[in-house]
Amino acid sequence: MASTGRARVRAPELVGRGGWLNTGDNTPTLAELRGRFVLLDFWTFCCINCLHVLDELRPLEERYGDVLTVVGVHSPKFVHEAEHEAVVAAVERYGVHHPVLDDPELTTWQNYAVRAWPTLTLVDPEGYIAAQFSGEGHAHALMAILDELIPVHEAKGTLRRGDGPYVPPEPVPTTLRFPGKVVALPGGTFLVSDTGNHSLVELADDLETVVRRIGTGERGLVDGGPRDARFSEPQGMTLLPSELRPHAGYDIIVADTVNHVLRGVRLADGQVTTIAGTGTPWMQGDPNGDDVSGDPRAVPMSSPWDIIWSPAHTTVVVAMAGIHQLWAFDPKEPSIQVLAGTTNEGLVDGKLRDAWFAQTSGLTVTPDRTLWLADSETSALRAVRDGMVESAVGTGLFDFGFRDGPAGQALLQHPLGVTALPDGSVAVSDTYNNAVRRYDPASGEVSTLATGLREPSGAVVDGEFLVVVESAAHRLTRIPLGAAATASGSAHRTQRPALDVAPGEVELVVVFDPPPGQKLDERYGPATRLTVSSTPAPLLTGGEGRDTALTRRLTVAPGADGVLHVAAMAASCDDGGENAACHIHQQDWGIPVRVADGGTSRIELVLSG
Repeated sequence: MASTGRARVRAPELVGRGGWLNTGDNTPTLAELRGRFVLLDFWTFCCINCLHVLDELRPLEERYGDVLTVVGVHSPKFVHEAEHEAVVAAVERYGVHHPVLDDPELTTWQNYAVRAWPTLTLVDPEGYIAAQFSGEGHAHALMAILDELIPVHEAKGTLRRGDGPYVPPEPVPTTLRFPGKVVALPGGTFLVSDTGNHSLVELADDLETVVRRIGTGERGLVDGGPRDARFSEPQGMTLLPSELRPHAGYDIIVADTVNHVLRGVRLADGQVTTIAGTGTPWMQGDPNGDDVSGDPRAVPMSSPWDIIWSPAHTTVVVAMAGIHQLWAFDPKEPSIQVLAGTTNEGLVDGKLRDAWFAQTSGLTVTPDRTLWLADSETSALRAVRDGMVESAVGTGLFDFGFRDGPAGQALLQHPLGVTALPDGSVAVSDTYNNAVRRYDPASGEVSTLATGLREPSGAVVDGEFLVVVESAAHRLTRIPLGAAATASGSAHRTQRPALDVAPGEVELVVVFDPPPGQKLDERYGPATRLTVSSTPAPLLTGGEGRDTALTRRLTVAPGADGVLHVAAMAASCDDGGENAACHIHQQDWGIPVRVADGGTSRIELVLSG
C-alpha cells in the first residue's frame, strides 16, 4: 500500500481469560506468529454479520494459508456467549477452521479500540497494524492488500512461509448436529433441519429413529434427489397449505440460510429445488424485493432464517435475518417482495415498512392469524397485525435477561424460535437462557415452561406436548404443555463499554480508503452513503438522516443516553476500465453512548482503512 504518512502502530498482544480453541494444547502469541500475516476477526456468535464474514474469509484462508493466520477473537455481547462451553460449541457449529481466542471480558477488544461486530484487523509480519475494516464485503480488499504486501515482506526477509497454529478438534459423531428447526409432517413424523450436517432428517415419533435423510451432508448448493442435494446450514421450514402443493410442485419450503436461498422439497420422493435467491448474499445497492419482478431466483437474499405460511397475508413470510427485514414469497406466481422493515437494525414499532427489526430468527402464526416473531438481537417478542408491528417483550439492542411477569418487565436472552400454542398463547425458544418461555396475550404475562435445555432454537406442538429442538444437545425433546418452571429474575446489559460523548456538536467521521488498485465507484452517482439515527430519538437533536458524505455534524442532547445507529456503505471498483470488478463495503454500528461533560466531540469509525 502507498505510504499514508501515519505512524506505525504495534499490535497489542492477544489476551483472553477463556483461553484458546483450535490450537491443541498450545497458547499462541503474536511474537510466535511473527513472520506471518495475522488477521484478527473480532466476532460474537450471535451476530449474523459475523457469520457472513466467516464465510467471506474461507477462500482467503485457503488462498493464503502458507503466509496468513486468521485468529478469531470471540468478544461476547450476551452473558451466554461469555460461557466457554458455549463458545466451544459455536466454533464447531459454524465451521471455524482457525484458532479462536475466547475473550469474555473484552480485554483484547478494548486494547484494539474495536467499536463493532464484526471488525477485522490485519497485522503484518513485523507485528504492526496494516489495516482495519468493519462490517462485511472486505475479502477482496484484504486480497489486494496481501497481494501488495507479500512481495514487500518477502524482499525484506520478514516473511515466513509454512503452516499456521490451527489444530482441528476431534469430531464427535451424533445423529443430528446442531439441529435448527422442526415441523410436524402429516404422517406423524417430524422433519428436522440438521443444520450442522447440512441436510434435512425425517424422524419417527420416538424422536430418535431416522426415517430418511435428504441431502448428502456436505455443504453446497445442489438441487436433485435426496442423495444428491446439498444444503448449507438450513434452518426454518414451513409446510404449504394442501391446496397450493400441486401447483407449486413441492410440499415444504426450507430457509437454506448460508446459501441465501429458499428451497422447495417434495415429500413423495425428497426432490429438492431452488425456488428463490441467487446463492449470493444481498448487499446494499443490490436489487431487492422492491426493485425487481419476474423470477425470484434472480433476487439476492440475506440469511433467511425462518419461514411460515401466513393466512393473513396469503403468502409465505420469510425472516430475512441478514438485513433485518420480513419478505413475502408467493409460491403461486411465483414472486418475492419486501413485506416489512428498513434494513436498519433495532426495535422500532409502527407501520410495516417503517419498523426496525433485529435479526428476526423465529416466526409463527396464532389461530387469530397474528404473525409473531422472535427478534434475537433485541431479545424481543413482536407481533404483526393489521399492517402494524407491535412489541410485546423487549426494550432494545443491549438489554436482556431472564425474568417472568408482566410483558413490559419480562426479559428474554436472544430467542431464536417462537411457536403458536392451541390456546392462543405463544411459546418462545429462549435460546441463550436455555429455556422455553410462554407469553399469554390475554393476560400480558410471561411465564417459564421449562429450563435446563441446551440452546433451544425451535419447537412444534405435538398433542399435549411441545417437541423442542435442543440445538446444542443435538436432539429433540418433549416437554408437557402444562409444565412450569421459574425464571431466575436476572437483568443484564451487554458488557460492551459505552462511549462518553460530549453534549452539543459532535463530529462523526467514517473512514473509507479504497483498497490498493481500486477507486470509488462514481459511475452512477455518489459512491458512499451514510445514515444516522438514535434510540431514543431525542438523543440527537440534529444530524440524523441519510446523505452521501461520510462526515456529519451531530447535535447531541444533554442527559439523553442511548444508542447511536450509524450505517455506512461505500462502493469501489478495480481501476481497470469499463469491465472492472466492483465491490460493496457496508457496516451498521449500534454504539451505546453516555452523554457527559468531558466526553469526546469526535467519533471516528473505520469502514476500511
